Amino acid sequence: MNPTRLAFIRSTLCRHFDKDPNRARPFEGIKIVDVGCGGGILSEPLARMGATVTGVDAVEKNIKIARIHADLDPVTSTIEYYCTTAEKLVEEDRKFDAVIALEVIEHVANPAEFCKSLAALTVPDGATIISTINRSMRSYATAIVAAEYLLHWLPKGTHEWSSFLTPEELVLILQRANITVREMAGFVYSPLTGRWSLSDDIRVNFIVFGTKNCQ
Repeated sequence: MNPTRLAFIRSTLCRHFDKDPNRARPFEGIKIVDVGCGGGILSEPLARMGATVTGVDAVEKNIKIARIHADLDPVTSTIEYYCTTAEKLVEEDRKFDAVIALEVIEHVANPAEFCKSLAALTVPDGATIISTINRSMRSYATAIVAAEYLLHWLPKGTHEWSSFLTPEELVLILQRANITVREMAGFVYSPLTGRWSLSDDIRVNFIVFGTKNCQ
């Protein structure tokens, strides 16, 4: 799914920051924080596209893995990785042109407060991108029953269905955090090709792009 997420991120950020998406490094001059970066699966391609990247994760083991892997390439060795949280970055008064949190919000205790932290990290008119899983019967069947228990793509218990947000709920939470959602897309998986693609179908996996209001 990561290449599909990156396609959405590249398209929306290039459009918002008036960058040429056909360039090899279209994100040059853009400061991005990858919240919940894990082992750096998103941070590294963002750095290769020219962004100045900060990756943060609350799990020390993830940060160690990310640093080791990033150091193998001079381009990605510039990524700054920290074992910390979005909330602590806010306390440090850090600011970024774009704040990205993929598959994180469904795991936090208070999504509204989490979005407020993401907004606080975003410069005025900056970008915020969040991906998550819709709270629908289809997502229960596919993201939990199939992914965790039948296909074993994820460890059992990775997700709690009641913690998922509907697109409408996420849009409202972001609005209250002073972020206006400008674009939304879904991800669909084709068992025939084994590939993910962007879609208008937001019943399971979806991603939103928003901008922070200037006032």
